[in-house]
Amino acid sequence: MSRLFGGGDRRSVPVMEADSMSEILAAGPTQQAALLRAKELSSRDLTVATLAAVERENARLNAVVELLADEAFDAAAEADRRRAEGEDGPLLGVPIAIKNDLDVEGHVTARGSRSISTVASADTELVAAIRAAGMVPVATTTLPELAIYGFTESDAFGITRNPHHLDHTPGGSSGGSAALVASGAVSIATASDGAGSIRIPAACCGLVGFKPTHGTMPSSGGWHGLSTQGGLAARVADSALFLDTFGHFDGPLVDAAARDPEPLRIGVSTSASAATRALPLDPAVKQAMDHAAAKLSDAGHDVTDVTIPYGLDAKQLTVRYLAGIRDSTLTVDDPEKLERRTRQVARLARVFGPRAVTRAIRAGERWGSTVHDDLGVDVLLTPVMSGPALPVGHFDGKGGLRLVLAMNSFYPYTAQWNHAGTPAVSMPVGRTPDGLPLAVQLIARRGDDVRLISLAGQLERSLT
Repeated sequence: MSRLFGGGDRRSVPVMEADSMSEILAAGPTQQAALLRAKELSSRDLTVATLAAVERENARLNAVVELLADEAFDAAAEADRRRAEGEDGPLLGVPIAIKNDLDVEGHVTARGSRSISTVASADTELVAAIRAAGMVPVATTTLPELAIYGFTESDAFGITRNPHHLDHTPGGSSGGSAALVASGAVSIATASDGAGSIRIPAACCGLVGFKPTHGTMPSSGGWHGLSTQGGLAARVADSALFLDTFGHFDGPLVDAAARDPEPLRIGVSTSASAATRALPLDPAVKQAMDHAAAKLSDAGHDVTDVTIPYGLDAKQLTVRYLAGIRDSTLTVDDPEKLERRTRQVARLARVFGPRAVTRAIRAGERWGSTVHDDLGVDVLLTPVMSGPALPVGHFDGKGGLRLVLAMNSFYPYTAQWNHAGTPAVSMPVGRTPDGLPLAVQLIARRGDDVRLISLAGQLERSLT
């Protein structure tokens, strides 16, 4: 990676004091946009500070694939020009990190792999929309190979670490995005979620990770419809702003995040969907669940325990997941450079043909359209994972079936909601004594993103 600062006026240090700028970087995109709108800050100064913070934090986290310094300076100058000419926009001039699963023109979308070398000829739809909105991409972020794993460690880019505890993972697959945001280097980053890849890193790093209803965000739909794009941020309002700017929902999420929802029926469940047996729930996670449930009950919601029915339709998730991985390995430039474990996982799907995939998609649609009504609830409250963030290297030495089963045992609470297509959000709820974040998950019906983010905002306010 090239060093950021090497002389020249356009790379000079911002005029604001370092402590003040650090506070601005941590304040989030909503507050940054307000400062830009009030002309108390330029996009150029904010971008210089963000790039410096990304480079500094990356030295300990290894969360960056590529620093986009020159392009970022150009984008910031353009944002300042647009604002000087009277233009406004919800995120105009705000820096953002891009997960390296989205095509950025002129750069390799490696997806965590040595097997991909093709330079992208154009921006993907979401990146194009980010540029059109005047945001400033500052870096691309790490992920495990082909976004498969719930930890961000790859042969291509090494180990990405959790800013709260460097010996632990930031989760996966959006681990690089989560690490940079949680470190305070950048206020917002793109993330994608095919089996928990927004919510797991959010839970590992103490962030808000909102997976929207499938079909609401551009550049989504991978893994036979399991994957959707979203973002990672420290606060519900910031997640809402990003999703509002680039997605299509039944109402404004920013407004919803600021108001309490009507009393809801909330089902609390630790039911796990594991192929063999889920790991026991860590007592600290159970305590976080109980704390969140009590806060929601105090807010006037009807909170009851339920058991989620993971029947045959729900279990068809496996077909889509494994077939999606297999198909993604067929698109790389050099399959021989794929990691051994990736090739092993892909081989697990050799029995799943197009008809099996079509049946599985229909099964997910059926299950997702009925599960809440069958339980008599509006929203589900569940864990995100069986415990706090795992140590780095936890899954070393496991390949193929053993790796899939081991991940499924620790992460048995997220992927089924990709299968269902429902919105779900990971919410931070305290920390362990050694500083690792704890989290819970809220899950609503398909299309009920507005009410879900309203509930998330209410829970966030009750916890602060």
